[in-house]
Amino acid sequence: MFDHIGIVAKDLRASARLYAHMLAPLGIRIVEKHRLAPDSAWVVLSTGKPQSPFFVIAEGRPTFWTDSATVASSPIHLCFQAPSREAVDRFHEAGLKHGARDNGLPGIRRPPFYCGFLIDLDGNNVEAGCYLGD
Repeated sequence: MFDHIGIVAKDLRASARLYAHMLAPLGIRIVEKHRLAPDSAWVVLSTGKPQSPFFVIAEGRPTFWTDSATVASSPIHLCFQAPSREAVDRFHEAGLKHGARDNGLPGIRRPPFYCGFLIDLDGNNVEAGCYLGD
């Protein structure tokens, strides 16, 4: 449904590092890094496949956001699609190891959906999940 989603972070380096580790088990990695000025930068994470959805983490004011954009003024809930139950488990473990807080251990929530939840460095609820086969 979405082509891309972007968030503003307090500390771009720390957030980019956290998301790179959390999303690696899902096949998602940093594919672009941009800096417009000392206080305006962003990174793009994706599978790297042509025309694939992407996720943007920014600090400052990238050209496509307004001056009213602030960090976690309204924390969001993101769910990344995982290829497997094991990838969900690795997402959760990597997030905890790199600074995220637990917001729900991996498990079945709405059968057959298996997912785990973390709180990122800016208070956003980040989930990874997959549908289990029969």
